[in-house]
Amino acid sequence: SVFAAARFYDPAGSFASLDNVLFYYLSFIQCPTRMAGSAVLVHETLDQVQEPRQAWAYSAAQRRVRRAPSLAYDMPIPASEGLRTADDTDMFNGSPDRYEWTLLGKREIYIPYNNYRISSPDITYRQLLQVGHLNPAYTRHELHRVWVVEGRLKPTARHVYSRRTLYLDEDSWQAAVVDQYDGRGQLWRVSMAYLKNYYELPTTWSALDVFHDLQARRYHVQNLDNQEPGTSDFSQPVPSVNAFKPAALRRRGIH
Repeated sequence: SVFAAARFYDPAGSFASLDNVLFYYLSFIQCPTRMAGSAVLVHETLDQVQEPRQAWAYSAAQRRVRRAPSLAYDMPIPASEGLRTADDTDMFNGSPDRYEWTLLGKREIYIPYNNYRISSPDITYRQLLQVGHLNPAYTRHELHRVWVVEGRLKPTARHVYSRRTLYLDEDSWQAAVVDQYDGRGQLWRVSMAYLKNYYELPTTWSALDVFHDLQARRYHVQNLDNQEPGTSDFSQPVPSVNAFKPAALRRRGIH
């Protein structure tokens, strides 16, 4: 279960009222059983050099809330069995300060697009998930113009990825594909966002994200909901700021 509130969407708000917070993020783990009930709370800041991301973790086993200052950059995500890093989420997130970024220009490539069938409740996980990659019978790709942005690790910085190349859809500005390279400069991981239109908002966003580890020959899928009782619901009222405080995190975990 994931709850999120983006403060910059508030039409009555202002830049000053954001208080350097871009959005709040709260997620609870439902399975596997050994991790069920645990949660993560994030206050994502706009200027992460001025104020780093604030994060807390709730352990259901210990019933304790702890600060999680390392929930950033290349920290492995436990739920992915180490197949993606904290800043792989959403194709890239967090502070960009460890890389030197270059806009390489535009290209035409095939990217995941208009993927409506991929999240259909008529498709089971067994049908969708195959060895090595998703079942191509349920995915869709289109030839699109993309902006190519490259990040090279600064000589003074540390990260498991020496280089990242982001391919951003020209129409929606969504990152659709990202290539990540290891310390030897070899292509290591490829992330793919299976984009579709959410007409109720409206916006173009990912139906689900897939993180491929080419060296391990494994992949991790985020946001699978075909067989879940609920899916993304944008009609819910935006929770108050109090719902995203560490004290509220523990109260929700207990219940």
